[in-house]
Amino acid sequence: MTTSTTSTTKTASLNLRLPELLLTQLDQLASATMRSKTFLATEALKNYLEAESWQIQDIRQGLVEADAGDFASEAQVNAVFAKYGA
Repeated sequence: MTTSTTSTTKTASLNLRLPELLLTQLDQLASATMRSKTFLATEALKNYLEAESWQIQDIRQGLVEADAGDFASEAQVNAVFAKYGA
């Protein structure tokens, strides 16, 4: 990975292998929108990370609660099972 600094943002390079179909789709979208492949890939990655990062936050919060001994009561667990039919 290499890094560089633009006038406002520090950037880094990432090389990766893509399935040919995905690269073709990226090329086509870049052409149609007059955006660079770098811009589109960066936007897609930012959106993915934002959408998926909640899981990491929830896991970390759960670990903090577990370390503090904060667990669901038997009544709370039974209520969830009753609600979802488990």
